[in-house]
Amino acid sequence: MLTWLRERVRLPRHLFDRRAARRDAAAGAVLGIESVPDGLASGLLAGVNPVAGLYGYLFGLAGGALFTGSAAMAIQGTGAMAIIVADVDLDAYEDPVRALATLTILTGVLMIAAGAFRLGRLLRFVSTSVMTGFISAVGISIVLGQLDNFTGYDSQGGNRVAAALDLLLHLRAVDLASLLVGLTTVAGILVLQRTRLGATGLVVAVVAGSALAAVLNAIGSDSVALVSDVADVPGSLPLPVFPDLSAALDLLLPAASLAFVGLVQGAGVSAGFPNQDGPARPSRDFIGQGAGNVVSGLFRGVPVGGSMSATSLVVSAGARNRFALLVAAGVMAVVIVLLGDVVEHVAMPALAGLLIVVGVGTIKPAKLLAVARTGPVPLTVMLTTLVLTLLMPLQYAVLVGVGLSVLLFVIGQSSRLVTRRLVLGDDHRVIETNPPARLGDREVVVLQPYGPIFFATASALRSQMPEVTPASRRSVVILRLRGADEAGATLLEVLRTYAAELADLDSRLVIVTDNERLVRQLESDGTLGTAGAVYQGSAVIWEATRRAYEDAVAWVAQDAEKTADQERPAVTGAHRDPHRGDWPPDQMAL
Repeated sequence: MLTWLRERVRLPRHLFDRRAARRDAAAGAVLGIESVPDGLASGLLAGVNPVAGLYGYLFGLAGGALFTGSAAMAIQGTGAMAIIVADVDLDAYEDPVRALATLTILTGVLMIAAGAFRLGRLLRFVSTSVMTGFISAVGISIVLGQLDNFTGYDSQGGNRVAAALDLLLHLRAVDLASLLVGLTTVAGILVLQRTRLGATGLVVAVVAGSALAAVLNAIGSDSVALVSDVADVPGSLPLPVFPDLSAALDLLLPAASLAFVGLVQGAGVSAGFPNQDGPARPSRDFIGQGAGNVVSGLFRGVPVGGSMSATSLVVSAGARNRFALLVAAGVMAVVIVLLGDVVEHVAMPALAGLLIVVGVGTIKPAKLLAVARTGPVPLTVMLTTLVLTLLMPLQYAVLVGVGLSVLLFVIGQSSRLVTRRLVLGDDHRVIETNPPARLGDREVVVLQPYGPIFFATASALRSQMPEVTPASRRSVVILRLRGADEAGATLLEVLRTYAAELADLDSRLVIVTDNERLVRQLESDGTLGTAGAVYQGSAVIWEATRRAYEDAVAWVAQDAEKTADQERPAVTGAHRDPHRGDWPPDQMAL
């Protein structure tokens, strides 16, 4: 057990490199400064104390840097995760701070479990259609959710869409001073990010917007909300808080949704950046993100995950090792302790403007068009996910999205099954044609299905096999299932029914497979009854199939001159197998 844990929770090799220390320190300082307004905005988006966003960014970075598999992965809040937290309604709990800590820690525990059991491979079942619709809806939700702070109007509505409609109906109630601060911040971000300042331009833009708010409030407007109006920045790092175990069960579903979204986004970070510690290991990244959440939760922070924007920023700034992430966390800690009074004067419309820019950037029209051009099914799934994510709490929308992904996968796999007829020639050539629509009299048909065989494709397989009619007497259908792992209950029932239809007309169903488990399953279940046979293949391709074909041809030829309504000829011999009907035992081979 200890060895198993050590293999999955090992400290990184490249934590500090003296030769790259300056570059790492500079890159970390850039990320740390940029993370201050970002963290406040994340807390605001999550519907909690904005300072909790700061704590999440700080402690998520520090806790995750020591355990992730990707050296440059920055563990911070993401828009999708913040929207999920906002839909949880933590204020309904007796102690919202402890409820947030419980949610964050529980998210981390689930992430660590996913990494320890290497569940990263399950993420491939989430389709691009679902993720595109989900991420696009998150971007729209971010924009709609910040219109109140951006305009200074307290809109009413059961969800973000309804609240936005209410705002449109009451445009005269918009606070012009707040709107001016928000527009100034947005314009500043869009302009300054194209200069040498790059990503740090958003910090300058938020500072400029907050300075404008201070001027407007000073000259008598006094209507622009500040961080100090909704929270106090204590000027010190927080003390640990322990989770509320009584709320753990209620928060399990949103925690699972947070873990899923965080891991999906983190997997994109793992694949998108070179790793100093070797090949990317998603399961190790899961553990690192989980550790970041546990530390963030203990210190009153919001749930966090692998952040594409933060990772891109620190890498483009020159980071080579995890030391840059620790420096970023240190810079944030200094800002909180020494500049807490300054942080309190950040304007809420400025933070809302920052989030609106982020939300708009999350929506990728090119990806939406790419999915739309794929076909009607992916388009329908994408639009369904998008609409549901906008109209229902995000933790439930995530589950619906996962369900749609699984459904889309099953539908896609079931439509990929194609059955072909194999015609074996005397010159050892095999000709592939379409199966006959109906099984004829004294006919031997060899069928080869291509594609996955499971419960969803069993009915498709049956529909592609020749129809059994009263004329299908004394015939043999050979089904070649090479490569199949096992037969589920649905497939066994299909084979059992088809074998019974053939047996009623003195015909046979023969299965050829190279899988011993499937052979045992067919024999023990009695699927083929007394009128079928199973041939087990070997390493020599076509050997078992040709043997089954030759036996079938010989069996049909035995009765070629008799009429179809004659009684079935008795089989004599001491070695007759009751499970093989009147098939000649000297020509059967398992």
